[in-house]
Amino acid sequence: MTDLKERIIETVDRAKKGTLDRREIEKALDLKTSGDFAVFSRTMDELEEDTVLIRTRQNKYLTRKQAGLIEGVLSVSRKGIGFIDREGEESIVVPVSDRADALHGDTVLVQQRKGTDEGTVIKVLKRGKQHYTGTFELTTRGLHCTVDSDRIQEGTYRVRIPKDIRPIEGLKVELAVEKYGTPLRLVVERVLGHKDDPGVDISAVLADHDIEAEFPEAVMKEANAYEQSVSEEETEGREDLRNVITVTIDGDDSKDFDDAVSIEKIPEGWLLRVSIADVSHYVTEGSALDEEAYKRGTSVYVLDRVVPMLPHVLSNGICSLNPQEDRLANTVEMMIAPDGTTVNYRVYPSVIRSDERMTYANVNKIFHGDEALKERYAHLGSLFADLRACARMIRRRRESEGAMEFESTECVIKVNEQGKPVSIERAERGEAEMMIEDFMIAANVAVADLMKKQSFPALYRIHEDPETKRIKDYQNLAYRLGHKLIVQAGSVTPKELRTYLESVKNDPEYPVLSKMLLRCMQKAKYDPVCVGHFSLAEEEYLHFTSPIRRYPDLIVHRMLRKYYFEYGRHTEDLAKDREKMKDYAIQSSLKERNADDAEWDVEDMKKAEYMIDKIGTNAEGIISSVTSFGFYVELPNTVEGLVSIGSLKGDYFRYDPETYSVIGERTKKTYTIGQKVTVKVVGASKETSTIDFEIAEPKKEKKTYSKNSNNRKNSSKKTDYRRSAQKHTRGRTSSGGRRNGGKKR
Repeated sequence: MTDLKERIIETVDRAKKGTLDRREIEKALDLKTSGDFAVFSRTMDELEEDTVLIRTRQNKYLTRKQAGLIEGVLSVSRKGIGFIDREGEESIVVPVSDRADALHGDTVLVQQRKGTDEGTVIKVLKRGKQHYTGTFELTTRGLHCTVDSDRIQEGTYRVRIPKDIRPIEGLKVELAVEKYGTPLRLVVERVLGHKDDPGVDISAVLADHDIEAEFPEAVMKEANAYEQSVSEEETEGREDLRNVITVTIDGDDSKDFDDAVSIEKIPEGWLLRVSIADVSHYVTEGSALDEEAYKRGTSVYVLDRVVPMLPHVLSNGICSLNPQEDRLANTVEMMIAPDGTTVNYRVYPSVIRSDERMTYANVNKIFHGDEALKERYAHLGSLFADLRACARMIRRRRESEGAMEFESTECVIKVNEQGKPVSIERAERGEAEMMIEDFMIAANVAVADLMKKQSFPALYRIHEDPETKRIKDYQNLAYRLGHKLIVQAGSVTPKELRTYLESVKNDPEYPVLSKMLLRCMQKAKYDPVCVGHFSLAEEEYLHFTSPIRRYPDLIVHRMLRKYYFEYGRHTEDLAKDREKMKDYAIQSSLKERNADDAEWDVEDMKKAEYMIDKIGTNAEGIISSVTSFGFYVELPNTVEGLVSIGSLKGDYFRYDPETYSVIGERTKKTYTIGQKVTVKVVGASKETSTIDFEIAEPKKEKKTYSKNSNNRKNSSKKTDYRRSAQKHTRGRTSSGGRRNGGKKR
């Protein structure tokens, strides 16, 4: 059926636009039997129903491309205006009147108007959300349930409240979609709790992103059926590494350990083993566990909780490489030369037994000479010294080839028992964290190389070259900041960009230059075709090392088992599995973005909540981005706030996109990207996740007044009071969403 669909589309696409009717397509395909004609008729109906083919009034057929239809995911702003982002091309703007009943996150078909960047939604292909959250609010009209999302305008939806729900002011609820359309029909599905109860705010964000903490009964039944120990029968056919010194190294709070490392110093360099939990042994294709893992796509990590891809009985139990427990794994064994090059590798199923559960903190302390810890882990011999030496050479080799490192935008938010943020700090990575990253990248590259050479079905992690226009815009920015980026003729290379970043690393503007370069990069995603990973400077790359928390990794393990470890036993499934990879890639990329959005939304909300107590205080920061409505200032702890252009005093300021600046018309006072400024916190809202700054006024010297100056003093106080009131009542431009690119490989 799939082949026939592709043949039909190709036939219509090759023909002159709008010239083929159904009979002419049928003739071009040279169909023979009555069965062929019946299948053709059904396939044409499906293609037309899915708007893959469009029938004209003259009963001629067009492909989407011929009809000028563009498929994309609709993003809706707070004002209701829609956008369809396209890689390498300008976004299509969808005005409110042209959105039909399409919602934020829906996959839609848009008809672009000739000669403009505007379009009209023709059809919703796939709904992006099935659930929303709402809050009961007391208004002049009584107690009403208001949808929390500011991308759904009031008056465009209706909420039905079942009889068993007892609404009170401030109650947060999860809403299910009963019927799409205008208005959107919603029903209260479950109560999340009062908005001021600890943890309800985060639960609401997760629910709003359709992230469900509980697992269906069928899934739990399958998970609980597995024994929590490995039988000898299960170890048959696996290499026994139980006597090889092996450790896991993770964060202090980690409970699911899906990777372990061991190393031997050999004359040729090092023999490095990266062993990854064999989740595919337990989560089999087509099982309830597999279907739920596909649906979730990834584990979601938000502050004080984890919503796992797999039930805890698996993720923290039999699949986790817990210390002193036999565990099934798939091992990548690499011979690393003294210069950090992987000379050769082997990939095989294994059984391991982790000797210790190590933490990044303790390994870093060992690296810094902590004698007590060195004594405590003396039984591991030279393990950590050998791992450190090997990782340093791997990293040196990667850096020499152009692998890029951007300024970290991650932070650590600590909350108290009530869920209130008490501190925010920029996340720091020690040598232990970088060491494990180097080993995981090396293992991922080796498996990608194997899958590509053998032409096995696989999901690759791809990161395409940055667009030429974006690099040219960045060159202009760098020049304005006094750091010229020189790119040779042709497309830019990772090595050129890495060399540039290294050259500015010690300059004050480095954080902004690094962040802005990161924004120039394409988004990494999953794809069945291996096109390389630009920022890692690798020609082959995939995700293999985290099958407990990422579905693409689980698929790679499954394909390894099916086509490599069990060589020749499943060749009849090759075509079918290659086709499945397309769907897996789309679903996995979509779920990754959804999880990122949820994590960032929680982070933005908690940052805003943290800054509420800081209103009225001053802080020094750096201008991280400039827009037509103002500029964002980032503080050292990664908190960002908006200085609205209307709050700037002493002049009329305008936005200059050429210089990434806001400039005063009369005074020529300039605020530009990368500039250090002192700001005053004037507003913060947990509900809208916004933080507002104003430029702090310089302190004035105290004046000595004569006895007759009382009236002047009183007048001055009144003026200052009015200005203060204006600061807090002035309309603010909302800031929301994630402005910083993530650093996911």
